Amino acid sequence: MRYSLAVGLVALMVASSLTSASASAGARCRDVDAPVTVLGHREVVHGSLCTPAAGAATVQVLIPGATYNSSYWDFPDGKHSFRAAQNAAGFATFAVDRLGTGGSSRPPAVTLTAFVQADAMHQVVQGLRSGAYGPRFSRVVIGGHSLGAAISAVEAGTYKDVDGVLLTGMTHRVNPTGVAAAFANFRPANLDTKFGVLFPLGYLTTAPGTRYDSFHAPGRLVPDVMALEESTKDVFAPTEAVDGLGVAVLLPYSLLINVPVMTAVGSHDAAVCGPLATNCSTSETLHAAEAPYFRSPLRAYALPDYGHSINLAPNARDYYSAVSSWVREEVDR
Repeated sequence: MRYSLAVGLVALMVASSLTSASASAGARCRDVDAPVTVLGHREVVHGSLCTPAAGAATVQVLIPGATYNSSYWDFPDGKHSFRAAQNAAGFATFAVDRLGTGGSSRPPAVTLTAFVQADAMHQVVQGLRSGAYGPRFSRVVIGGHSLGAAISAVEAGTYKDVDGVLLTGMTHRVNPTGVAAAFANFRPANLDTKFGVLFPLGYLTTAPGTRYDSFHAPGRLVPDVMALEESTKDVFAPTEAVDGLGVAVLLPYSLLINVPVMTAVGSHDAAVCGPLATNCSTSETLHAAEAPYFRSPLRAYALPDYGHSINLAPNARDYYSAVSSWVREEVDR
């Protein structure tokens, strides 16, 4: 009861600050339910489309990682909004809930793969270009975090319909120990009180109290952020990770991408960094490690002293700025 009350009070206190932040950035946001057809079934991809008041020619499609939804890109504490930073830099954003999460359709978990999610994102990209959701955009950047990055790589490599690709929390040499430790913290969503016993079978979420160790360590632990992490956590289907990891990362599918790419990770990301994985200690070492996996121009950024979920790092604004500079210099020209 006390924990739930604390989360509620935190959410109430930050709501006004988030509204103010959106207003100061001059962005107009609205919910969109984008119709898509996957595996012969009509589904809906829900997201928030935010456009600077002056308009924008470029939109960033933002795909969250496993057990996250669109709130990862616009975190409800008023301090960690990748979305607001990109809007302030002059770019539109469409932060989506992957199929199975948030306000999107929830197909049977076993039917969801990274390629199915990429198919849905391809249809979203076409809708943004055609003006199906309101504004018409001439340039589209697809970006994702972790599993969302794998989906972005599959979409860009398969459909070749975007102008830039942002990959965060993903490299091509993973740390098996770190990945195994993260997977050990996953539980069936219907055994978690947040989702309840009637939640569809097959989806996984994180066990209560494990998100700091899985996604943020060894970064500074901020209790308010962790409380909101727990209240906004979501689910994923294991089948998304199978081809997401096996194809997008290990194959590597990224060699099919034909547009500029930016990769960004935390320098201490236990899932992808380490002596037996990727050298993420600096942006230069990250670039050297990842360059062989891309034929297109690559920019790399290592956020110092943080783990996997870099959008929520205390120094995340440095990374937000690095991304907007890359879009401006490599895509929006």
